[in-house]
Amino acid sequence: MTTQKKGKLNFTTTFIISVVLLIVALIVSIVIGDAKIHISTIFDAVFNYDSKNQQHNIISEIRIPRDIGAMLVGVALATSGAVIQGVTKNGLADPSLIGLNSGASFMLALTFAFYPTAPFIVLMIAGFIGAIMGGFIVLMIGRSRSDGFNPMRIILAGAAVSALLTALSQGVALLFRLNQSLTFWSAGGVSGTTWGQLIWAAPFIIVALVIIVAMSKQLTILNLGETLAIGLGQNVALTRAIALIISMVMAGIAVAMVGQIAFVGLMVPHIVRYLVGTDYARVLPLTAIIGGLLLLVADTVARMLGEAPVGAIISFIGVPYFLYLVKRGGRFS
Repeated sequence: MTTQKKGKLNFTTTFIISVVLLIVALIVSIVIGDAKIHISTIFDAVFNYDSKNQQHNIISEIRIPRDIGAMLVGVALATSGAVIQGVTKNGLADPSLIGLNSGASFMLALTFAFYPTAPFIVLMIAGFIGAIMGGFIVLMIGRSRSDGFNPMRIILAGAAVSALLTALSQGVALLFRLNQSLTFWSAGGVSGTTWGQLIWAAPFIIVALVIIVAMSKQLTILNLGETLAIGLGQNVALTRAIALIISMVMAGIAVAMVGQIAFVGLMVPHIVRYLVGTDYARVLPLTAIIGGLLLLVADTVARMLGEAPVGAIISFIGVPYFLYLVKRGGRFS
């Protein structure tokens, strides 16, 4: 068996196992909750829904949209992180570490201040406008003409810009008395996800994922080096711009849905590259599955701990992993 075939078999096996684990985690997550509901009732709620049955309503209106929301947000954050790491050649990049989350939160704070009854579509648009704003500032600071995107400069710029935007968000919250409204977004959580939010967010995330997977060949070449990419006839500036904008849109939608959740986009791509290598045709699909799995499991654990913030659960793992990567110099797995 050749190395290529062996790697392909390894990817297929890993992908199938990840999908199976995701399905199992979804079923377990739907079962677990304050209300004790038998698994047969869950299948009844899905395939034979009765609006007069309270347990059916709990399953179909609370638990299922919450779990689907957790998976979608995990997909968005993990995929966004993988693309940003590849485009900037920075193994420490993450939507929360380069200003995307704080930018989205700042725009959400302004939206709450001036449009308190804003529908979710407005919040979603505000979220990805803010993410683009925060990410653009950080990347422009972190880029120089001589060496392109400098990993350490991006991280330092991200920390500074994130601190500034977070302070501005808190200032808006104090001025307009929005502390309670913004607490949810600061802590991060999927408990309030509704079908109405999913109807708007899911198509954007799915379309963005399809586009970015279709660009996997260009991203793989770009990740090998800008000189090689140009030599192979690739429009580096256009590829980089499209990939970054899509990543920022996905991160912005995720923040609009569940608030600031860090480190998903940092950890998952490293884990996936360790498992299947650096070919983005393999990295991106597997990153999406494992990202959804990670956030779904984290939300289930948070629910078992009495609705602890999901962001805190992820950070409990993410902070040590980030420090480990810093010690390794942020090198790709």
